[in-house]
Order: sequence, then C-alpha cells, then structure tokens
Amino acid sequence: MRILLVNVPHPAIGSRIPDDHLPPLGLLSIGGPLIDDGHDVGLVDAEFGPMPVEAIVAEASRFAPDAVLFGHSGSTSGHPVIAEVAQAIVKALPNVRIVYGGVFPTYHWRDILREERYVTAIVRGEGEETARRLMRALEAGEDLRIINGIAFRDDYGPRVTPPAPVIRDLDAYRVGWELIDHARYSYWGGLRAVVVQFSRGCPHLCNYCGQRGFWTRWRHRDPVRFAKELARLHREHGVKVINFADENPTVSKKAWRAFLEALIVEDVDLILVGSTRADDIVRDADILHLYKKAGWQRFLLGMENTDEKTLELIRKGATTTIDREAIRLMRQHGILSMATWVVGFEEETDRDHWRGLRQLLSYDPDQIQMLYVTPHRWTPYFRLAAERRVIQTDRRLWDYKHQVLATRHMPPWRVLLWFKFTEMVLQCRPKALLRVLLHRDAGLRHAMRWYTQMGRRVWPHEILGFLRDKRLKHGPTVQEFWGAPQDMEEESMSSHRPERRVDTSRAA
Repeated sequence: MRILLVNVPHPAIGSRIPDDHLPPLGLLSIGGPLIDDGHDVGLVDAEFGPMPVEAIVAEASRFAPDAVLFGHSGSTSGHPVIAEVAQAIVKALPNVRIVYGGVFPTYHWRDILREERYVTAIVRGEGEETARRLMRALEAGEDLRIINGIAFRDDYGPRVTPPAPVIRDLDAYRVGWELIDHARYSYWGGLRAVVVQFSRGCPHLCNYCGQRGFWTRWRHRDPVRFAKELARLHREHGVKVINFADENPTVSKKAWRAFLEALIVEDVDLILVGSTRADDIVRDADILHLYKKAGWQRFLLGMENTDEKTLELIRKGATTTIDREAIRLMRQHGILSMATWVVGFEEETDRDHWRGLRQLLSYDPDQIQMLYVTPHRWTPYFRLAAERRVIQTDRRLWDYKHQVLATRHMPPWRVLLWFKFTEMVLQCRPKALLRVLLHRDAGLRHAMRWYTQMGRRVWPHEILGFLRDKRLKHGPTVQEFWGAPQDMEEESMSSHRPERRVDTSRAA
C-alpha cells in the first residue's frame, strides 16, 4: 500500500514561537515497521511553515496514498486541526482511508466515529504492531473485527475491539528515521535534534496525568542497544541534542545506570534533555556524576505544585523537601533544573499564589515552566473537576498554556497576573540573571539564554492571546462539555498476553 503519514501544524505556542522543530516521533515509530512490511511510506510534516491546509492536501494528492495516517503529540488541542485536514484530504481523495492514532482518539473514539464519518479506523494505544495488522487487513479487505486495539464503524455504529497487548520488547520495532531530513530538525537554539523514548509509561499514580493509562505499564528498551542508536544518530546524521519523550525514564536505577554507562563508552558529544521525578534524582545522588558525563544538561522536574495538600489531592507522591533536595543535587553536578508549577488544581486565592511563589523561590530552580491544569476525561482527576465551569470552549486551546476552567475566588485576569508575575520573579531575580549571564559552563549558559529568549517571545504572545480569546462567564461544566468520566477505561492496552478469543460485541 501507499501510506502517507501527516503531522499537522499545531496551534500551540510551543509549536509556533520557536524557530526550532522536532521530528514527529510517534509517526516515525509507526513508519519504520510499515516500511519493513513492504509498504511505500511517505511523510508530510506540516509544522514547517506552517503549511496551510491547501498545501497539505496538494502534497497528499501528489503522493496518491491508499491510506493517510494521522497522529499528534499535542493530542487534545491538535484534534480540531487533524479533523480539518483529514476532511479536506477526503474531499480531494474520496477513496482514501483515514486512520487516526494517539492519546485523544484512543479515548474519544466513540465521539470521533459518530461525528467524523470520513475516519476509517482508530488505533487505540501503541500503534507499531496494531497499525501493521490494520494495514494488512485494509489491503486484503479482511474483517476489521479480528484486529485487537482498534475502533471502527460498521452498520450498527462505532465498534471497538478488545485492547491490544502492550509491547513488551520495545526494541522489536524500529523508528523510521529515513523518513526525515535530519538537517531540518533542531532544538536548543539551532542544534540538530531528535526525540526519542528509552521507556514508556510511568508506575506512579498522579491522577491528572493523561499519559499514564495510555501506556498502561512501564517498560524500557535495552540500555546498550539504545545507547548505540543514539551514538549512530550522532555519527551518521550529526544529531547533537537528544530530547527524551519519556514520562519517567529513570524508574529503574539498574537499567538507567546501564544506559548511562553504555553511552559514556560510546564517547559521543551529545546534549541530553528530558523529564523525570525529583525523588529519582535524590535516589541517584551517588551516580549523578554519570548523568553529567553521559551528557545530561537539563531535567524538567514534574513538581506541579508546592502545596502539600495539593500534592496529596493529585496523588503526586512527592514532598517539597525532596523537590528542594533534587534541585540542589542537580546544581551541584552541573545539570539545569526546570520546575513545573501548575495553576488550578485547587481554586486558589491570592494567598495561595503568594505562598506558592515563596516556596518556588526557596527551591531556587534554574528555570520555571508555568502551566494551567487541563482535565482529561479518562483520568481520575476528571471526576474531581467535573462540576467546575469551563470558560474556554475552543478545544485548540486545551494545551496547558491557556486558562480553560473558572476559578471561584478570582477572575481570569487576576489568575493571569499571578501566572506572569510568578514567571517574572523566578526568571528575573538577581540570582537567576547572574546564572544566565555569567554561568561558568558555556553550554549551560547557552541553554539558559536560549530559553530566556523564547520566554521573551512567548510573553507578548500569551498576553495578546488572553486579550483576544473569548471566554465564557457562565460556561458549561467540565462534564457537560466533554461528556461522562472515562477513568474506568484509563488503561488503553492489556498487560496480559493476547487472548485467542475475539470479542465482536457491539460498543455501547
């Protein structure tokens, strides 16, 4: 089959403001196995430009695909864009099959299949094996009910098959790097870059996380093979920056240490950035020198909040003491810390914001990333937020960078003021400015200056966007807007080996 992968342009600030773009890892991970199966696979990355819908349709028409596959890492806010592009492609190519994968369609398959008639099938959960089987079935005209891990439409309406099993051996499927020109992709201020995954999933129970249930259980790649792949990307394609997409790559100290040691043996000059938990940093105090030697320059620490009651509410499983110690240890070993702080888990007052700011100052992180809480209906947190009022009904703005929920004790403009004031204080305090200007490590100095430049560009964009965006004073509740909670369906895949029995029952 001729299969076209389409990465649509995303409206989020993080996609539009930087000059850098990262490869669409999810689509490339599907592309590799499909190429190995003998399919003719192409990629349209519409983030560059960004490409207007008409140009994407023109590219698709030139390729003349039998099937077009969509997916996006910014899943919820990316869906309206995917829907628009997919509909336009079907109008131009009426016989093309549209296949859609990712986090949002995995859980919203009923809505999508009811409302978007042009979608042929939805891949639920991991796609490497499921997409292979689906493409074979579509090519041969086989009954889709025999394929686990998909949703599709028949004469009775939307139908779902049993969950596919999680991929136990992540090294069994390769990333289709040949689909991209590495020279086009950069990060960290123009350095050639890729996105990778050492592991999938997270064993922790944070109830707001939209990723945990999607991956179902934590697994990791072979540490030595993974290190060799990164080294090959550097030597053959000039890749300098490795951006880890893992939710929590450091879960297993044994596996993580094996990876660090294997990468050190490869002796390649790489910059590694990613996310982890503060308690893993504290646990690994005795091997943080290996982190640095392997190339780690920055970790985003998912702190989410500085209030112990809020951390308990969201089941973060962390403490403010551990967070502070993790930042201290990272600075001691020459690794930048980026602390996330999320507004909106509780209906804060001015006093709450002031207390949070003081706590963040005591942490003394190198960088700060401010976000707004954004509930997803497949997470347990959705039930806690179900009766809160929605002030933003444009789903393209449900991207963690826009206020979407009303706050009882203050209007949206005051929430924004605290949001921006906290950013300004953390990034502009004398200690932070001195690090940006005079840090003794040239690489870290470059990284902090690049992030500061991005912040200066994002600031006016966010403020003007707030003034321009329409918000409701008396909007629907979260449940009225999105539908009933789906936390009972949170685990998208089966942890068990695949069963032989096929469930062909019709979806409710």
